[in-house]
Amino acid sequence: MSSVVVMGTQWGDEGKGKIVDHLAEQAQVVVRYQGGNNAGHTVVVKGIESKLNLLPSGILYPGKTCIIGNGVVIDPGHLLKEIKAMLAKGVDMSGLKISNRAQVILPYHRLLDEADEDARGESKIGTTKRGIGPCYVDKNARVGIRIVDLMDREEFAGRLKVNLAAKNELLTKIYGKQPMDYDAVLAEYLGYADELRPYVADTIFTLHDAINNGDRILYEGAQATMLDLDFGTYPYVTSSHPIAGGVCVGAGVGPKAIDKVIGVVKAYTTRVGEGPFVTELHEETGEMIRQRGHEFGTTTGRPRRTGWLDTVVVKYACMLSQIDCLAITRLDILDTLPSLKICTGYIYQGKPLHEYPASLKVLAQVEPVYEELPGWQTDTTAIRRYEELPLNARRYVERLSECAGARLGIVSVGPDREQTIVLEPMF
Repeated sequence: MSSVVVMGTQWGDEGKGKIVDHLAEQAQVVVRYQGGNNAGHTVVVKGIESKLNLLPSGILYPGKTCIIGNGVVIDPGHLLKEIKAMLAKGVDMSGLKISNRAQVILPYHRLLDEADEDARGESKIGTTKRGIGPCYVDKNARVGIRIVDLMDREEFAGRLKVNLAAKNELLTKIYGKQPMDYDAVLAEYLGYADELRPYVADTIFTLHDAINNGDRILYEGAQATMLDLDFGTYPYVTSSHPIAGGVCVGAGVGPKAIDKVIGVVKAYTTRVGEGPFVTELHEETGEMIRQRGHEFGTTTGRPRRTGWLDTVVVKYACMLSQIDCLAITRLDILDTLPSLKICTGYIYQGKPLHEYPASLKVLAQVEPVYEELPGWQTDTTAIRRYEELPLNARRYVERLSECAGARLGIVSVGPDREQTIVLEPMF
């Protein structure tokens, strides 16, 4: 048995979907362990794009078991759209397994998400307004509705009645919204239940059977370290745990079941939403990177904020998740630049800062310490061997690896499967 975790080291959008898709060919089981349809993975196969929000990226390979774990929050309507889109492309969906312990996003979660975000005004978090946060709130308040409840008509009807009465109080009296109709929501979600039923399983046992069989297992995170609920730039974070430790509670396995952790690093830095961004670029270089990299959200279409590579962030991620090796993505986006900067440290009030600060007030005041490296100004997209990369490109990624404290494992020079340079076996 060999189990590998693929997770993001920055603020998400690092290209995890492409790395998971590449490794899924070798895996027998692919597991999504947290998040919801606020995540977006784009996978390109022979020039054809597939945009996935909830389905594990391994779904594009036939014969794989693809698990949506208990740590994921599921919008049934959205998931069914993804399933039907894959079926229309001729993708085999027989290997899909949905955890019966996963939480269900209901219409009131989306309404509350939007109403709460709008009420924050200038203090908004930058949520996708897809109900993910309110669903996790209900989970922790122990009033959530799980897939197993949705599958039981009587159980679901009773739980929905109680929850909707409480949520309508909030919607009408606090936010001034119209109440939701119980019968309409009940009918809509019972319809979803019937369509999803063939895919539902107790995936904890599915997964442990695979472990006991010695299968190769790939765990896929959504979002990334700096959006982790505990360790990210709180409160501008997601509502779950994208770090490697999230696998244990989001899939139902012990830490001994994880053999390798791969940290995905975009060759520069981007983020969506609010919060301090130490290396953010506000001038034409940042816009050039945004346009060359098509840096617009897969889920929302929002333009991403762009900046120089911040290795303080990547080193912090490596520490939190005990990352073994790095998968560098989007190196080709930097092909045209005559020189590049890497942030290797922070200065706060005139002194070096040796820890990543918990305080956003402090983070907003730090100054980046930059190293400037020469660019390579050569098209790398057709290169398939590490030794053939331009010398300055190799120096760039090797300096990244050195600063982060993790070895290089993969370098990606384009979105397609073939544009992947592998330096060491992942399984």
